[in-house]
Amino acid sequence: MSKIAFIYPGQGAQKAGMGKDFYEKFETAKEVFDQASQWLDLDMKELCFEENDRLDLTEYTQAAMVTTCLAMTKVVEEQGLHPDVTAGLSLGEYCALETAGGMTLKDAITTVRKRGILMEQAVPAGKGSMAAVLGMKAEEIEKITDTIEGVTIANYNCPGQIVISGVKEAVEQASEQLKNAGAKRVLPLNVSGPFHSQMLTEAGKELGKVLENVELSPLKIPYVTNVTAQYVEDIRETKALLERQISSSVRWQQSMENMIAQGVDTFVEIGPGKTLAGFLRKIDRSVKVYNIQNAEDMYAVVEACRKAEANS
Repeated sequence: MSKIAFIYPGQGAQKAGMGKDFYEKFETAKEVFDQASQWLDLDMKELCFEENDRLDLTEYTQAAMVTTCLAMTKVVEEQGLHPDVTAGLSLGEYCALETAGGMTLKDAITTVRKRGILMEQAVPAGKGSMAAVLGMKAEEIEKITDTIEGVTIANYNCPGQIVISGVKEAVEQASEQLKNAGAKRVLPLNVSGPFHSQMLTEAGKELGKVLENVELSPLKIPYVTNVTAQYVEDIRETKALLERQISSSVRWQQSMENMIAQGVDTFVEIGPGKTLAGFLRKIDRSVKVYNIQNAEDMYAVVEACRKAEANS
């Protein structure tokens, strides 16, 4: 019997137009976008479906991503496909948490809007940066970042792709040393802040205050947290984990490896882009990986999972 995980992308995957066909074809998805517009006092149709500069800004991207992914998820579940466990990369963890039953749709969308604003404001422009390190083992990267104050690993994405983050000068220094130590490439990332670094610790504390007013519910299924790469089954752990998540490393590769070890053999990436599917192919090619970006994808994936279940 297949064990299915829904997985959700992070910031950076969002593109104008994503989710539009779900909005137009399914009343359930339309309701999610329309409700989000009311809750946030933003025109989510304009923000998500039309080309605009705001979609690149963290304070808007986060709300747009979560709204889009959860609108799509509601329709996928209406089609009869349900996960056994969920996970999301960074921002995507809020989608995972809502799908797992721990947070209401309203709280997921309104909380990430506040999270985006806190992260946008956390560090003055130009003070921090991030870079992707390609073709180098995590342990080799850690040896170098551990000797440089102000830089840490932000994302363990997959073998051969690690992201570093921190103080701009420290990231530049680490980048040079990593190139000299054998990294294939070190690419500066076009981001608005040094996400998942200690420079965002204060933003995490402020998010903790926001979360004090959010009521969480017992989980219907477990989700896997970025902070430890472990299954969370007790909702009482969640607020502290979400507070830490902003400044902690995203242990995505370790999360996927843990889920596979726990018997997950089918992963369904829901939302813009195919980034997570790409990571999974580098982590373990033996598992099935599907991607849902539009209604056509959804019908194909639901049918494939039904056939797999019938044959198991």
